[in-house]
Amino acid sequence: MKIITWNINGWRAIWQKGLANFVERYQPDLLGLQETKMSDELATSWSDKLPGYNIFWHGARRPGYGGTAVIAKQDLADLQVINGLGQDIFDQEGRSQICELPDFYWLNIYFPNAGHELGRLDYKQNFNEYLRQFVANLRLKKPVIMSGDFNVAHQPIDLANPKTNEGNAGYTQEERQFFSQLLSDGFIDIWRYLHPNEIQYTWWTYRFKARSRNIGWRIDYFLLTSELLPRVKSVTILDQEMGSDHCPVELIII
Repeated sequence: MKIITWNINGWRAIWQKGLANFVERYQPDLLGLQETKMSDELATSWSDKLPGYNIFWHGARRPGYGGTAVIAKQDLADLQVINGLGQDIFDQEGRSQICELPDFYWLNIYFPNAGHELGRLDYKQNFNEYLRQFVANLRLKKPVIMSGDFNVAHQPIDLANPKTNEGNAGYTQEERQFFSQLLSDGFIDIWRYLHPNEIQYTWWTYRFKARSRNIGWRIDYFLLTSELLPRVKSVTILDQEMGSDHCPVELIII
């Protein structure tokens, strides 16, 4: 099974830049998108645009903001998709989708950004802790995969300029500690597990020609519980794929 995660920075923009061609080339079984910027009402007109796939939307109430989507092959008949964590303060931003498959859960998550001058750090910390407890309950039933834009670089190796970004949004001690807690809870950052010393990024600012200079951050992840580790065939950062300020990440499990 091939699962891909991608913060697309806007559905309309990525569609014009060739999302359909991307899906045709990679043929993912599941594609989790973040930052769709689509309301549920507007999204309905797009739901038949990818032949052979179903699209499950979770839009934000605020127009042009947030939002996630799951694109799934139609032959995944056993797939169940639930939008949200059951807490309106988080769900109104369309940040999470819980997908149940026969032998594991897969969560498509768009974590909050701590924001300018860390104005949303408290909100993010509350989201993080609620999600952590939510996932702990899921794990009592079956293994879990979480993927998406976590909006945090965990270690110095995960961003080009760690010293100058110390304490900035995405690289605060609070955010990094939460990520460490997930690993302590038994999740595995599978790309880093398989590539312990490799430097590769998933997000670049649009400013300063950062992408062409590869001045980036690794903030898009696949985390999975240890029961699934023997099933991992590969995980790949697709940093040659354009169309967003993020690039896709691909996980293949058997």
